[in-house]
Amino acid sequence: MGMKIQAVFFDMGGTIETFGYTRELRLETTAVIQQRLLQAEIDLNLTNEQLYEVISRGLERYKRWSIQNMEELPPQRVWVDYILSEKPVNKEKLAAIAEDLAFLIETRYYRRAMRPEMPAVLQAIKQMGLKIGLISNVNSRGQVPTNLKEYGIIDYFYPIVLSSEYGRRKPDPAIFHYAARLANVPTSQCVYVGDRVMRDIEGARRAGFGLAIQIKHDFDHGENDTGSTPDAIITDMTELLDILREKQSCEDSSVEPGKIRALIFDAGDVLYFRPQRGVGFANFLKELGLEISPNHAQQKKAIEYQAYRGQISHDEYREAVVAMYAIEHPEQIARGKQALIDDDGNVAFFEGVPETLRALKKQGFLLAIVTDTANSISAKLSWFARGGFGEVWDAIISSIDIGTRKPDPRIYQAALEQLGLTADQAIFVGHRAAELSGARAVGMKTVAFNYDKDADADCFIDKFSDLLHVQVLS
Repeated sequence: MGMKIQAVFFDMGGTIETFGYTRELRLETTAVIQQRLLQAEIDLNLTNEQLYEVISRGLERYKRWSIQNMEELPPQRVWVDYILSEKPVNKEKLAAIAEDLAFLIETRYYRRAMRPEMPAVLQAIKQMGLKIGLISNVNSRGQVPTNLKEYGIIDYFYPIVLSSEYGRRKPDPAIFHYAARLANVPTSQCVYVGDRVMRDIEGARRAGFGLAIQIKHDFDHGENDTGSTPDAIITDMTELLDILREKQSCEDSSVEPGKIRALIFDAGDVLYFRPQRGVGFANFLKELGLEISPNHAQQKKAIEYQAYRGQISHDEYREAVVAMYAIEHPEQIARGKQALIDDDGNVAFFEGVPETLRALKKQGFLLAIVTDTANSISAKLSWFARGGFGEVWDAIISSIDIGTRKPDPRIYQAALEQLGLTADQAIFVGHRAAELSGARAVGMKTVAFNYDKDADADCFIDKFSDLLHVQVLS
């Protein structure tokens, strides 16, 4: 039986388009950047040559940082904290034009050209009935849409996911998961095409994409580009069509109605637990002569309510928790937030979780997570990767993304929709009574593990590995 393909995602630079540069081109563009700075009343008293050196060094520093952290900072921060951090500039004025400057760098520091076969290839993929999306690491918001419009191909792409908008960079699997969710397709039914092994192939693999294909691009990045082996290496985009057609011809689309095709899991206290829940933060408070007060429980619940629904960011959530203790010193606030991050990440996996998930995946089941959380998908995926099962997930639905928590039916339905299944084709595995009854109300069968005393389910298991033998699966 062949894998099913529903969506093809492309990288931008080096993939849809080729690029290169010369020193002359960059000096010409630096003169334009200099003009833009002067218009904003920022005079650095540098020649174009000197400004070019300053920009190049700053970009290199930022690049190293972003590769290490897989994070994309807004252009404001890149220009203020990296590129011109050592120059006496008015930060407000610089921040106001930072997006323009990032756009100039990304559109004019390189000579970009679309691969000539691209329009015909996109048209053919569309005629195969496949969705087409894009995932690109970029600092400006404007370069990708501007170039796609210029090439006359922007209408083929939805979603267009940019690291500058999402905040994380490839190879973080979270950006691939985000794109698959927007396309409403299981990750295992997505194909990714990119030119870089370390970012594109590795990232797609970590996210559980069905295929990761490398297209050759002749450009020396001077970066380490090792990692997973691509499923195929092509030199011309038309070769992709043969690969897709071959996969489509092997697809097995026969599915009996009501046959269980997927398992949807709650995450915390089902896949993992926290043996030392809150210990790090409690120790941090103790050091400052403070202690966790029972009066704070209600206040913390209110902050959690907002964080779990995505009304405040992860960072604002932690800041608010630290603020409950009237801590004002910036260095202490930073330490308090870090203690909360460390506590969250201090997870242990229930016995048998990695092996059982891999076995279910091998049997052809789709696997998904529905989680109420104030943590990012990026953070959770890094925990799972540590447990050895980062790439098994076909969908990860977080309360932050949907704006509501279990047992609201919408959060379960979002998972079913991305998996392309009806409720009677999926099982929900949970521990809380309310979450299990919420899944049942949507029409799913339920399995209770590590469950509350009052939990009601179709089936109860004591060991996680018992999932492989439950009646409801057969």
